[in-house]
Amino acid sequence: MSAGFHDGSRSLQDRFGTRRLADRIDELLVTDSIDDGDRAFIESRDMFFLATADEEGRPTCSYKGGDPGFVRVLDERTIAFPVFNANGMFLSAGNLLVHPDVGILFLDLERGNRMRLEGRASVDYDDPLLADYHEAQFVVRVDVRVVYPNCPRYIHRYQRVETSEFVPRRDRVTPVPDWKRSDWARDVLPDDDPARS
Repeated sequence: MSAGFHDGSRSLQDRFGTRRLADRIDELLVTDSIDDGDRAFIESRDMFFLATADEEGRPTCSYKGGDPGFVRVLDERTIAFPVFNANGMFLSAGNLLVHPDVGILFLDLERGNRMRLEGRASVDYDDPLLADYHEAQFVVRVDVRVVYPNCPRYIHRYQRVETSEFVPRRDRVTPVPDWKRSDWARDVLPDDDPARS
């Protein structure tokens, strides 16, 4: 498996003398499957960053958060995660419908670890996992193309202060964000939005 070097990558590697290093990393650390250590890391994360592109290739990156384990490793080549009610724009999720290639960055800001995962996403409104994700609108599955650790040296260390109260949990009612009660938003919310009640 290869990280997918192209002319742009190679020109910078050659300019800064890192082609041999890049090839060694690619040979030793880049894989096309999720091993047990990767699984443990992914499933322990409570957030990740999702990079997508629209049908014209214009990129966007979004933060996805939940309780640890909200991203599931289904097998060595597949992960799944829920999409919860948000601002209704569906920029990243909408991109998946027209350009399914994704990049995902998992971070551990407390210990300074990170992992990249790339693959092709699919959206399923009736995924069997939907019942496992309280208040999820649908499930995204990603067929893994490449997985690799990423150099952690520039990761700033942070401590979690608190978990978001808006992460859906079965044992309580999810609060409504204040912005959904604003004058500019109330009259255009979907009929079934909890902020309407």
